Amino acid sequence: MKQQLQTLLATHVARMIDRGELPLAEPPAYVIEPPRNPEHGDLSTNLAMVLAKPCRKSPLELARTIVAALEVPDFVERIAVAPPGFINFTLKSGALLDVIADIVDADARYGETTQGAGSYVQIEFVSANPTGPLHVGHGRGAAYGSALTRLLRATGARVHAEYYVNDAGRQMDILALSVWLRYLQMHGMRVDLPDNAYRGEYIRDIAAALAARDGDRHLVMPALPDAGENDDAEARLDAAIAICRSSLGEERYRAVHAWACTSILDGIRDDLAAFGVEFDQWYSERSLSDTGRIAAALDRLRAHGHVYVKDGAQWFASSAFGDEKDRVVIRENGAATYFASDIAYHAEKFERGYTRVLDIWGADHHGYIPRVKAALAALGEDPARLEILLVQFAALYRGGERVQMSTRSGEFVTLRELLDEVGTDAARFFYIMRRSDQHLDFDLDLAKSQSQDNPVYYLQYAHARICSIFRQAGQVDDTQLRQGVAARARLVEKREQALAALLGRLPDVVASAARDREPHQLANYLREVAVEFHAYYNAHKILTPEPGLRAARLALCAAVRIVLANGLRLLGVSAPTEM
Repeated sequence: MKQQLQTLLATHVARMIDRGELPLAEPPAYVIEPPRNPEHGDLSTNLAMVLAKPCRKSPLELARTIVAALEVPDFVERIAVAPPGFINFTLKSGALLDVIADIVDADARYGETTQGAGSYVQIEFVSANPTGPLHVGHGRGAAYGSALTRLLRATGARVHAEYYVNDAGRQMDILALSVWLRYLQMHGMRVDLPDNAYRGEYIRDIAAALAARDGDRHLVMPALPDAGENDDAEARLDAAIAICRSSLGEERYRAVHAWACTSILDGIRDDLAAFGVEFDQWYSERSLSDTGRIAAALDRLRAHGHVYVKDGAQWFASSAFGDEKDRVVIRENGAATYFASDIAYHAEKFERGYTRVLDIWGADHHGYIPRVKAALAALGEDPARLEILLVQFAALYRGGERVQMSTRSGEFVTLRELLDEVGTDAARFFYIMRRSDQHLDFDLDLAKSQSQDNPVYYLQYAHARICSIFRQAGQVDDTQLRQGVAARARLVEKREQALAALLGRLPDVVASAARDREPHQLANYLREVAVEFHAYYNAHKILTPEPGLRAARLALCAAVRIVLANGLRLLGVSAPTEM
């Protein structure tokens, strides 16, 4: 129905332009969507308000003029105008029920749209440093990125999901040092870990596995700096890294470094797989250096005069492109900065030919947005093709108390522990059910509860309840379902009409959630469907003795089940058949 109304209004606007009544070269952008208040109708458009300014008329006056000129379609019961200029459409009951046939016909494909057809999108998310297991803070970005990937694909977009592996740089050197020192301790050496090294129990596990594989190959007594030699803890840590490298020699150091990184990364892969998160590519930061991409990107900047030398370091003149200050790309010691890697990585992304590049970052990285976009502009790329989405961290609560987290100290709750405690479905839904840029308090007690207060349980129970109805009805085959669809006119109750109208919104919700990058829109919609279905189930007997009505209600239930199953799948949540 919505598509037919869009065609009707588009034709009307085109005629207005042809007649010179509308001083525009092409139709403006307007929307057709369900009104906030269902009493106003089934669909509403802001067309008159969009056209009011170019037509130099009041929105209300223009809305009345448009309605007077419209030919009312057969499926429309009435058209009404409401302040400040909305045009509201109330559909005939039969038209509302036609969606049941559409849903049953489309089945698993219902909800898919074509708005993203022809677009090629790269989406990068999680990308946590492989210096420790994923914790609950990473889980939100993983759930958000995974759901958004699914939504974009449901709109017909070609999507490439990517994890950027930060396997180079200082943090990885700290990890290698931490593992080596634990390895030495296991061989009886009296060495201490710096306070600012990685100290979690997982470091001991990696060190033990290294010892099991390599024996005493890396057993060298280091001369680590103590607190008295330097009051700067970070400087002492850098000195310890240097001693580690020189003590082991480059070959053995690289072996320890690679073992530590691979061990962590393997765990991250396993945890994300258990969380239902998949990537098309795991992109190594180290490869940027090995393939010369960092040097090539900086050469491009130098060729245009955007890199200069000051105090022994090389700086990118990012302030010339909107950043608050210039940024170091090569340190005094000749090492490339993280930012230099980011420049090369994004330059390489753009070379792949994506129409849109999406980066999902933690909210604490918001300050990096101007510098990355500045680098793209300096490289001659269009920064508007890069869209950076920020995700606020989730605060975990157990027993009403907040759990503190710190990766280096090892005091954190891992994503795996969360999944073991509440399950993948609850974890994913709880992460997604709020806007990603808003703080989230994750209540473990609620996530584990089996009550209508737990939103994911309430949703899954609606799906399982329908499956139970079908089991009670006996084998409902395709022929019987088609009979129910054909008898849909028997669905005359207000709740049946409202439920059918709600089910018809799924394609629009999917399109809107993908366009706005807001998976929570779909989560909220599914909760609304579950509420309406449970209320309908409690008010009306589904398995009534009257065959025609019984078949029609089973068809409506089948449509609800399809909508719930398809929506939950897009969020990465299962739809159980019994609970």
